[in-house]
Amino acid sequence: MLNNLLEKTLSLRAITKDEAVFISELGGANASSLFAAAEIIRTSFKNNIIDLCAIINAKSGACSEDCSYCAQSSRFKTSSAVYPLLSKTAVLEKAREAKDNQVKRFCIVTSGRKVNKSELKQIAEMVASIREIGLLPCSTLGLLDRDELQCYKGNGLERYHHNLETSERFFPSICTTHTYRDKLKTVEAAKSAGLSVCSGGIFGLGETWNDRIEMAFEIKNLEVNSVPINYLMPVKGTTLEANAALEPFEALKIISLYRFLMPNKEIRVCGGRIQTLKDMHNLIFKAGADSVLTGNYLTTTGRTFDDDLKLINELGLNVSR
Repeated sequence: MLNNLLEKTLSLRAITKDEAVFISELGGANASSLFAAAEIIRTSFKNNIIDLCAIINAKSGACSEDCSYCAQSSRFKTSSAVYPLLSKTAVLEKAREAKDNQVKRFCIVTSGRKVNKSELKQIAEMVASIREIGLLPCSTLGLLDRDELQCYKGNGLERYHHNLETSERFFPSICTTHTYRDKLKTVEAAKSAGLSVCSGGIFGLGETWNDRIEMAFEIKNLEVNSVPINYLMPVKGTTLEANAALEPFEALKIISLYRFLMPNKEIRVCGGRIQTLKDMHNLIFKAGADSVLTGNYLTTTGRTFDDDLKLINELGLNVSR
């Protein structure tokens, strides 16, 4: 059946939910066959080109929301740094460092439900400058509306990032201060403003495979451009501090499942990839990923630019320009 699903996907015929369940249940030797099939799909649609992005935590902590996984929520006592919006100079310094390391996209990320009017103006100026130095500017600024997003679009913003995090069914278990509908409205507003959209989730929150499949179909229906796959890194002081890390094979299967469901989209592996995948990290592209967040994450250390570029080169892949 896997070969039939591969042929179906390569011809851009949609995988059904029952077929997605079949993929999620593959294990043992069949998992290796799944990864091989996902790699064929990636190669067919992405031509061995790997898209690199980097982020800066431009405003950290003191967030009013109660997302149970987040080190930056004011509801939890964590060791995460708390500071106001960084200066334009500081943001551009990190952007230039990313550009020097072959990164194509650079994302300004802020904590909080949404940026205020003063921050919106300052970040719009940063976006314009990031565009000027030759990077594609992205941002993650919370629950913005269409007018606010059009302001950023007018200043050169390429892409807006806003994760759904998990399925609609499971979402109330991880956040109560905003709704799934709020998230969907933000994604729809970004699309309406003419922006490219990056939207995915976090895995290892306690969700089921059905939740992972439901979120995948929601994202597929939204027709976003990039789908970030994050793995929970439990933070002491948060509600989910005792959650166990996903097994590496399970984490890789998620990548492959999403590649089958969205064969021509960017499947971007982001937070927690080193901590979760450990010695199997080098298989992310074999499992179907074509994009990665490189460098550090919001509140934790990521993988260095040099290490990611070395892996891409060793696998005979090329960095997107």
